[in-house]
Amino acid sequence: MSESLTLTTPKEQLEFLKAGTVDFISDQDLLKKLEKSYKEKRPLKIKLGADPTRSDLHLGHTVALNKLRQFQRLGHTAQFLIGDFTAMIGDPTGRNETRPPLSAEQIQENAKTYVSQIFKVLDESKTEIVFNSHWFQKLTPADFIKLSAQYTVARLLERDDFTKRFQAHIPISIHEFLYPLCQGYDSVHLKSDVELGGTDQKFNLLVGRELQKAYGQSEQQVVITVPILEGLDGVHKMSKSLDNYISIVDSPREMFGKTMRVSDQLMIRYYELLTDLTPADISKIKMDLKSGAQHPRDVKVNLAKTLITRFHSAEKAKAAEDEFHRMFVEKGLPDELPEVDFNQPTEPIWICHFLNQVGLAPSASEAKRLVQGRAVEINGTKVEDDKLKLNLKAGEVLTVRAGKKKFAKVTVR
Repeated sequence: MSESLTLTTPKEQLEFLKAGTVDFISDQDLLKKLEKSYKEKRPLKIKLGADPTRSDLHLGHTVALNKLRQFQRLGHTAQFLIGDFTAMIGDPTGRNETRPPLSAEQIQENAKTYVSQIFKVLDESKTEIVFNSHWFQKLTPADFIKLSAQYTVARLLERDDFTKRFQAHIPISIHEFLYPLCQGYDSVHLKSDVELGGTDQKFNLLVGRELQKAYGQSEQQVVITVPILEGLDGVHKMSKSLDNYISIVDSPREMFGKTMRVSDQLMIRYYELLTDLTPADISKIKMDLKSGAQHPRDVKVNLAKTLITRFHSAEKAKAAEDEFHRMFVEKGLPDELPEVDFNQPTEPIWICHFLNQVGLAPSASEAKRLVQGRAVEINGTKVEDDKLKLNLKAGEVLTVRAGKKKFAKVTVR
């Protein structure tokens, strides 16, 4: 899956790997590691950890996975660490309160889905799957005391979210202080050469670097952080809880539709963080958009097809594009439709009541007039019977048009 790159010198590899990163600690250290790897023909160990706190991965997770994949394409080994032990602690990163710990059953179930999903991005032949419970369950109380002795409370309080909670008099439990230490100890155990993470993980990644030194490892890991991906709203971090995400297991149709909702400005950022295009390629897209050589919708369609091809197939990407063209271009629908959640009725609902309740007609009588005037369409098909009753099923998605300018994407809940 992961084709090799023909970058002949360590310096070329370094420049390639720096693209799209935020923190790189440090250039000199990674160059030395790359030179040593090249000379000894020994792949570097590149670590990326994820706590299985959710059942599926979204595009925000793939920003770091893409960087890990780049290392693989240069011949290095990915250490994908599933934090089944640390998930029981609950990492408060990016929050001002503790993330609730999960049960062992939830963690194991989520971990299974992670293993199946990451190979939509990574090369399985160059990936080691590791679970940190394998070594933490073997540590004695004395081992944990030794680990705790490597860091002071003052140093731990330098972590941004701990600082905010401490100043706001929000309780911090002792076990939370163990989280960055445990994540750092993962790097000690694995002897990682590089650790990747989002910018919100910088503190924890640096702890790993310092613990490797404290435990007598002659070379410490290089720390690389990548940007946090904004969700479909263009404001908040991509998140399932905010419902602004694209899951890597979304259907091609869902993935295409969600991508087309992305703003023109955010679209460029998605190209930068989610595709293999070079900075020169992206600069050309920007120039073409500015000059009018390319229409924003066409560029967005190409982005959607790129994502679907990666997580499904090129054939399914083309099918999703064709469906979008039939639904939106040929039928004259706007690219972005107002979205309406509609509770599944207990019995078939009269079309006129339906149109009224989803906000496409001010009254049932006006809805009836629209139907009689052949101005109503559902999923591209005209509604001609003003007595029609809809038998709606949960999960069904309807594209509804009423008149020339009123549209809605209705999801039955």
